[in-house]
Amino acid sequence: MAIMSSREEDMSLDVLPEACIANVLSFTCPRDACRLSMVCSLFKAAEESDFVWERFLPRDYQSIISKSDASSMLLASASSKKHLYLMLCEKPLIIEGGKKSVSLEKKSGKKCYMLSARDLIIVWGDTPTYWKWNSDPSSRFGEVAELISVCWLEIRGKINATMLSPATLYTAYLVFRPTRGLYGLDYQPVEVGVGLVGSECGMRNVYLDSERGRRQQYHFVSRRIGLFNRCRIVGMPASEPARENNGQYPKKRGDGWLEIELGEFFCKEGEDRELEMSVQEVKGGDWKGGLIVEGIEIRPKEDT
Repeated sequence: MAIMSSREEDMSLDVLPEACIANVLSFTCPRDACRLSMVCSLFKAAEESDFVWERFLPRDYQSIISKSDASSMLLASASSKKHLYLMLCEKPLIIEGGKKSVSLEKKSGKKCYMLSARDLIIVWGDTPTYWKWNSDPSSRFGEVAELISVCWLEIRGKINATMLSPATLYTAYLVFRPTRGLYGLDYQPVEVGVGLVGSECGMRNVYLDSERGRRQQYHFVSRRIGLFNRCRIVGMPASEPARENNGQYPKKRGDGWLEIELGEFFCKEGEDRELEMSVQEVKGGDWKGGLIVEGIEIRPKEDT
């Protein structure tokens, strides 16, 4: 019995130094470290240490934070590295003069970016006849872009792959919402794609109308309206239900906006090229309008 007691004492986690436990936890991920903190009080103390959360923060987190006008306030309000980590997870940090936002995926610490509408290349974006720039209280950015009417829709976003977390599969999304006057996009698909600049990018069709898949199929006729005799599409209900197609439809986000997936990109270790994301409808020739664009978000692909 005395021998068993000695072995149990030798195997007790309490004999390990807290620094040793912290070092072990630092090789896990934030989600697993939080789970392990429930094992015992020693693990809890080790999990709370700055040493562990310094490892979970991106290596360039100080450089990232320095790009924000709120950097001093953020660092001053963070009581620990864990607190700083959680702050970056819970509220996107606006950087580069309001053109981008950055946050962390809570379970992994991987970086997520959103390019604001002002950071995108929008064809005719500075022509008030076609696009209008507004403030929107529901947006994290100072301005959003409202599509008034164009026949050539082309939106592109670029970000250097070095800004992303290495060895990570990312998905890009257009973040937007329709206005009550949406037209020309309720039946016409747009082409989207993601890829490195200079490389071939597989394009696919998606729909920006979230209601399209739940409506009856429509017959369409054109009606000339407004300036330059633009053709607006008027729908007449058909007797047949809408047929399934291979396109994808938008999903509602937690912040109230819609998002549509543009494609995926695996960020290799040491990748130093520009990643480009595109949304375009340039083949149909029909006029379209009634869309508000907040930006393009790039975040780690969700587990399925």
